[in-house]
Amino acid sequence: MGVITKIVNWGRRKSPWVLHFNTGACNACDIEIIAGLTPTYDLERFGVLLKGTPRHADVLLCSGPVTRQIESRLKMIYEQMPEPKFVVAVGTCACTGGVFKGCYNVKAGINTVIPVSAYIPGCPASPKALIDGVTKLLNSLEESPKKK
Repeated sequence: MGVITKIVNWGRRKSPWVLHFNTGACNACDIEIIAGLTPTYDLERFGVLLKGTPRHADVLLCSGPVTRQIESRLKMIYEQMPEPKFVVAVGTCACTGGVFKGCYNVKAGINTVIPVSAYIPGCPASPKALIDGVTKLLNSLEESPKKK
């Protein structure tokens, strides 16, 4: 691994920029994600910064199952993110479809539309689980570099 790659990976691990996207959840996971950004849990101590545009985000935090209406929007947001990009499915609905699985308008979890890097189960997923999942994802950058 080259020096430049090491520096870039170090920067990504120390300051991940995240974009939160609700694909049709009941909002319980959204509340927990926002709680993780408040001073009580303070995701910013790990360098996590919430961004409002996919063009500036490294990590896409998705909550909720994929509905047929949101599928194309989710793909578009994913394609707008710069490489390398990571997707975290937050909550049971984002992981598998949860209680909405089998509904006429619900496809299933996030992985049916875009590749998912990490799954954080729970209904709703707690801020502690979110912190644990994001830090493990970022640490995986150091442990398994891409080979050319």
